[in-house]
Amino acid sequence: MKVALALIKRNRKLFFKDRGMFFTSLITPAVLLVLYVTFLGNVYRDSFTSYLPQQLPLPERLVDGLVGGQLISSLLAISCVTVAFCSNFLAVQDKATGTLKDFRVSPLKPSVLSVSYYLASLFSTLTVCVVATGLCLAYVAAVGWYLSAGDVLLLFLDVLLLVLFGTALSSLINLFLTTQGQISAVGTIVSAGYGFICGAYMPISSFGEGLRKVLSFLPGTYGTSLVRNHAMRGALAELGRQGVPEEAIAGIRDSLDCNLTFFGHTIDLPAMYLVLGGSIVLLLGLYILLNFRMMKRELRK
Repeated sequence: MKVALALIKRNRKLFFKDRGMFFTSLITPAVLLVLYVTFLGNVYRDSFTSYLPQQLPLPERLVDGLVGGQLISSLLAISCVTVAFCSNFLAVQDKATGTLKDFRVSPLKPSVLSVSYYLASLFSTLTVCVVATGLCLAYVAAVGWYLSAGDVLLLFLDVLLLVLFGTALSSLINLFLTTQGQISAVGTIVSAGYGFICGAYMPISSFGEGLRKVLSFLPGTYGTSLVRNHAMRGALAELGRQGVPEEAIAGIRDSLDCNLTFFGHTIDLPAMYLVLGGSIVLLLGLYILLNFRMMKRELRK
């Protein structure tokens, strides 16, 4: 246990000491928030107002609260996974520099080594994402706060689950990476593509039917929907209290992927948690199994 804790401490210290990895991880959520507010805020606003009755004036702060909820849900859904890849690249760097070989020739158990990399990445990612969540909540408080205490707690739970998912996914993929070039390539692909396939940049409802069916198999889609439901629940409820028809609110929820379907069957929130939790367990199981087999193969050489 002492050895594992020492390795976790070492990996976390190296991550926060590496200015490239740390600042990329920390700055990414802040930059995304600024970009979202600057370039997507008006797009989201126009989308909301198109569903609302023109003859019913709504408080500006309520509309801003709706926009803010969608902005932060998109940001957090992306950051929890992309930051996990950044923090997990330390394991690949140790391969590239030969540090991992030094560890493996020592009396250190392979299982302890793999667990230390995973937990260090998990703690580092969670630290950055909790700070990002705090920044997002501060932004929502400034533009239009309609979140309850329960919504905030569930939002942090969603962030935790998405961090677990992102860390498990990045750990599994990083098993097959060995060079700095591969790190850069995978980081670029994940940063550019994940936001689209999880429905953060563009809601899944705006895609064609075939693509929607394909994306409904991906756990990240349900993670984004969970964050969006909890970030926007209060503002959507306030719309009803302001007299907005239920049909208009249902249209907004459908357009934002708050309501997801799987081949015509509606997926409720407990089912989304089940999908996301099951994917975490599956990815962790594959990571442990493949890591064990790769270690065993190397010991035979």
